[in-house]
Amino acid sequence: MSECTHKTLTLLQQRGDRLRCRECHLVISANELDGGFCPECYAVRGERNRDFEPLAVEQDGVIRYRCEQCGALIEWHAHDEKPENT
Repeated sequence: MSECTHKTLTLLQQRGDRLRCRECHLVISANELDGGFCPECYAVRGERNRDFEPLAVEQDGVIRYRCEQCGALIEWHAHDEKPENT
């Protein structure tokens, strides 16, 4: 078993057409954006920001990460999470 503590994880992107603005965090479809700039950044600050990141798409409630230190693949199953009592 590896002694790595998996402290540096990278979210593995799956296919999807949703993008998130790195400045204001607006989520928009790639088709709606159509290669243009973030409409929220432009409306609020007048900036034509084109810095977006693709969002990971859950597939059967599984989100996958890779440890940057040892290369291990880690899966998180959303359906295993129990809701907290409030």
